[in-house]
Amino acid sequence: MTRVVITGMGAITPLGNDVQTFTANAYAGKVGIGPITKFDAEETGIAVAGEVKNFDPAERVGKKAAKRMDLFSQYAVASAVEAVEQAGLTEENTRSEDLGVIYGSGIGGLTTIQEQIIKMHEKGPQRVSPMFVPTAIANMAAGNIAIRFHAQNICTAIVTACATGTNSIGEAYRQIKEGRAQAMICGGSEASVNEIGIAGFAALNALSKEKDPAKASIPFDKKRSGFVLGEGAGTLVLESLEHAQSHGAKILGEVVGYGSNCDAYHITAPDPTGQPAARAMQEAIVEAGITADQVGYINTHGTSTHANDASESLAIRKVFGENSNVQVSSSKSMTGHLLGAAGAIEAVLTVDALQRQVLPPNVGLTEQDEECDINVVKTATPDPTLEYAISNSLGFGGHNAVLAFKRWSE
Repeated sequence: MTRVVITGMGAITPLGNDVQTFTANAYAGKVGIGPITKFDAEETGIAVAGEVKNFDPAERVGKKAAKRMDLFSQYAVASAVEAVEQAGLTEENTRSEDLGVIYGSGIGGLTTIQEQIIKMHEKGPQRVSPMFVPTAIANMAAGNIAIRFHAQNICTAIVTACATGTNSIGEAYRQIKEGRAQAMICGGSEASVNEIGIAGFAALNALSKEKDPAKASIPFDKKRSGFVLGEGAGTLVLESLEHAQSHGAKILGEVVGYGSNCDAYHITAPDPTGQPAARAMQEAIVEAGITADQVGYINTHGTSTHANDASESLAIRKVFGENSNVQVSSSKSMTGHLLGAAGAIEAVLTVDALQRQVLPPNVGLTEQDEECDINVVKTATPDPTLEYAISNSLGFGGHNAVLAFKRWSE
């Protein structure tokens, strides 16, 4: 089978709007969560979110193009531009027919939907924008990326809630591994920090009501009280090893396994036994051709909700054993939960961690819950033995997705 390597990465996150800034702030343990500034959130009862700061679509998307995109598509294209530039993909070295896109969003153009429904309600249906549908629908991040880079292989959008980014990368990996594409642009984006997004998740009692940003998203802590909504996008460029070498790309890492299944248990709650999530991890490890004890790090889903953290911890113990030394952390302690983009930015950080051989921290943990009996990394920690890592994403609807990555070596 074809080896699949990572040659480019891009990120728009609450910790920074490029990969270098995002990863540096993550290793420093900085918290990108803060008071909600996009609207007056007082009536929702929610005080903080993981907002993207100082984003200028003109820089990478372009003013004219941005006007025809919802914010989630702007984030997606901006991160894709960074990733493709790093990979060095051009029309001269990559045929359009060999380049594909698998890119998703948990919700899509929620800001556009909110704005246009209000406009219709207040001013009538004739005032709805003709660009409403083309900007709101969830496939438009993928569509806009494909148009930008003239990608004429598969172009599709996966929507699996919080597993979207991870599923998108996993399915792109399979396209290359099975010989149907030579290069893929993949990932996830989300821009749901708005009135209806916050109000909707608040109505589910899913969001933390904590006002202190440092105490709001605290995965695996006894006092965790819900997740913090975040926004942004993450993009990976994957290539067959042969194609990457043909144009002299710098290889950042390798995708070696992918597991995906469903709890088939509940629309929002995870299976409390953790068994399906454990099976997804096992599938990724088996496809990688390794054993569980070779995995040195897990970037967990780690949402800071009671049910997720407890069931994911149980799943990890099922796979790695009660006395495993595998180290884990949740990036969401710093970024909040980016929904469809979460798995994508977490993949970026996991690949970077393998390159650096440094474990990213899980900040804000002061009293670890006994139900979460796993080895949580509290500060960035060098690990010169780190060769394999996995990244977990577990979404509403019971979607489980796991990626296995390997530190690059010939």
